[in-house]
Amino acid sequence: MATSEYFDVIIIGAGLSGIGAACHLKKDCPNKSFAILEGRDAIGGTWDLFRYPGIRSDSDMFTLGYEFKPWTHKKGIADGGDIRNYIQEAAREHQVTEHIRFGQKVISANFDSRTAQWQLEVQQKDGSSQSFRCNFLMGCTGYYSYDEGFTPEFEGRDDFEGNVIHPQFWPEDYDYSGKNIVVIGSGATAVTLVPAMTDKAAHVTMLQRSPSYVISVPQQDPMVALLRRILPQKLAYRIIRGRNVSITLGLYRFCLRFPNAARKILQWAVRKQLPADFDMSHFTPKYNPWDERLCAVPEGDMFNALSAGKASVVTDHIDRFVKDGIQLKSGKTLKADTIITATGLKVQMMGNIQASVDGKPFVPNTSMSYRGVMLENLPNFAMVFGYTNASWTLKADLICGYVCRLLNHMDKKGVKQVTPRCDNNDIQRIPFIDMQSGYIARIKDQLPKQGDQKPWKLYQNYFLDMPLLRTADLDDPALEYARPILNEQTQAQSA
Repeated sequence: MATSEYFDVIIIGAGLSGIGAACHLKKDCPNKSFAILEGRDAIGGTWDLFRYPGIRSDSDMFTLGYEFKPWTHKKGIADGGDIRNYIQEAAREHQVTEHIRFGQKVISANFDSRTAQWQLEVQQKDGSSQSFRCNFLMGCTGYYSYDEGFTPEFEGRDDFEGNVIHPQFWPEDYDYSGKNIVVIGSGATAVTLVPAMTDKAAHVTMLQRSPSYVISVPQQDPMVALLRRILPQKLAYRIIRGRNVSITLGLYRFCLRFPNAARKILQWAVRKQLPADFDMSHFTPKYNPWDERLCAVPEGDMFNALSAGKASVVTDHIDRFVKDGIQLKSGKTLKADTIITATGLKVQMMGNIQASVDGKPFVPNTSMSYRGVMLENLPNFAMVFGYTNASWTLKADLICGYVCRLLNHMDKKGVKQVTPRCDNNDIQRIPFIDMQSGYIARIKDQLPKQGDQKPWKLYQNYFLDMPLLRTADLDDPALEYARPILNEQTQAQSA
């Protein structure tokens, strides 16, 4: 029987989070051996998978970028290709590319308390399986399935004679010139697709069941250009990053505290960019701002397309697909050559990996998140899960920095195992994510919980998390350390 390959740390996923984790390990834990297992054949994760027209970030790159690698482009809201290149550059600059094993999809992971090692079963592209072992496991898989998007069942779908496309699986070189396009959805993907496709389409219609909040953001910031001229690059990046985090957090807290005022301001900002006779009901959500994430509109491109008559918005419910389009509950029919189902992602936790401890299945929704990094009763595991109200990478960088500190602390203590434990019966277990978005609601029963007290509480606040994670006591009573005794066979394999 072939011996499984061993690493001190295994990172699952070579996207924005996984490459960032590897760069942190290189810098802060240079003596640790590690590998990145990536199920696909490319670096970049989301930014390599999604190739639909106009694909871009809805967070500015001064905060979505890594803390250790300044974003140097002029555009603050970056195209997908530029983000992918940025991630690839980070991997090359920190010599982590050679640590990536492509075509390695992790199916299951079992932690053996006798050896303090994870045993991973990995499926290769040819269908064969391979096993890997590691002491510490980092899940950098994001929060959605790469294999399947979320598409509701539409009655009459087979009756439609045109193309039905989910943005997650955009056909290469698809030509939509002169076509009438209907985009189903009102989230970030739909708001991106609609203006982007007006370049060649005859007309693009955004069909939404209910409106979302949208906010226009600039592509280029005069302050950024000024700071770059007068300050060293890294210092300028740090200042811009801090300022943008403050603006985003300030907007978020204002929306939560003064929802009625926030609603009026957001709708006023939209109204002034549209024709006077535009029906504002299409941008008047029933929920409060930040009950769901705001959709960014760079340079108002969505509003420009609507004002020019190249695009339109319809708020209605779908009755069924018909031969030449979509029949609505109102009785109207939207003519379409192509229907794009920008209906969301299929959310999954931990990359849908079947995790277990000593052969006993680990059930995430029975566990609490420890400092937003580890999971209660799951040894030697960290899950990188970014902010829902700010850029993902802000939290990812803090998590990776904490994990590196923890690994070095374990070495100093001479221990091999660390497990978060909660013995406080007074802690109330509350939802992991406090948002009403459909993609969250669909899996709320599968998510881990958070507590209402430290260190189990999630703050969704970078300025609170930064000191907490960078200075947290690693001898916290909630962390249980152990020194399992390896048997001779395991010692020989690990050597």
